[in-house]
Amino acid sequence: MTRNNRRILLASRPEGAICAENFKLVSTPLEPLVDGQFLVRNHYLSVDPYMRGRMGKEKSYAAPVALNEVMVGATVGEVVASLHPQFAVGDKVTGLFGWQEYGTSDGVGVRKVDDKLVPLQAYLGVLGMPGVTAWYGLNKIVAPQAGQTIVVSAASGAVGSVVGQLAKLAGCRAVGIAGGAEKCRYVVETLGFDACVDYKAGRLYEDLKDATPEGVDGCFENVGGAVLDATLARMNPFGRIAICGMIAGYDNQPVPLKHPQIILSMRLLVQGFIISEHPEAWPPALKELGGLVAQGELHYRESVVEGLERAPEALMGLLKGANFGKQLVKLV
Repeated sequence: MTRNNRRILLASRPEGAICAENFKLVSTPLEPLVDGQFLVRNHYLSVDPYMRGRMGKEKSYAAPVALNEVMVGATVGEVVASLHPQFAVGDKVTGLFGWQEYGTSDGVGVRKVDDKLVPLQAYLGVLGMPGVTAWYGLNKIVAPQAGQTIVVSAASGAVGSVVGQLAKLAGCRAVGIAGGAEKCRYVVETLGFDACVDYKAGRLYEDLKDATPEGVDGCFENVGGAVLDATLARMNPFGRIAICGMIAGYDNQPVPLKHPQIILSMRLLVQGFIISEHPEAWPPALKELGGLVAQGELHYRESVVEGLERAPEALMGLLKGANFGKQLVKLV
């Protein structure tokens, strides 16, 4: 019997904030497998801030999603049919199959995973791209040293939550920035940060100053805008800033720095990075992160919506800070 595959396509490019009309849900029959291919039933879809950038046509580090093509995204699932010698029915895998219920592959870019010790969806979060992003940006750019103060924006999110916990394990003072009292309590009480500043409270710089009495030595930036301005004003000489995301500008809103001269006066290192350009980081990162998760030393949280048709809703909410932890869409 022929299976039908439900997919969400990019129907139009957003002007400003994304909306439901930018997407289109379709159902089409799956093509039969040929030798060397296998079919995956996706169980979970990852929703991440970078997706907003891929919806536009502006020049960036990766090509935009073409109109009427499947939205980009990582998934985890199970092999349900195979004509590939290295992938068997029942294998659990992760890959970039996008916003669809099934994915067909020849194995390129697909990785087998083991869900006996950790839930399958963890390979989209703490043991996936967000976790490796956190590990690389902190260790290779921020380069934390015991006793230093590290500030992490979007601290309750999938990336920021891992950054702060790794900074604490390195002997640093970890200070988070998050939106709302509930998220800040979670960052301190569950994740173990030393402090967390609620940017929605209206005292961003004042509260950050109180939380960083000895200044800031390292910053892991996910937001940009006013959040980055406040942290820049607290940087110590020769501080390091890893630029991972700029959510404040994802809806084509300009986010100029108010005081860029601080970069010069404090002799700061400011470096943007894209984790897909650092494949060498994945093996050591996953080894360390996997061990910490298995030992219960690395905590994480997920926001899950059910049904492929809710993926646009999940992305819109993510870009507004509605999620709490890693944002996922459960497909089965």
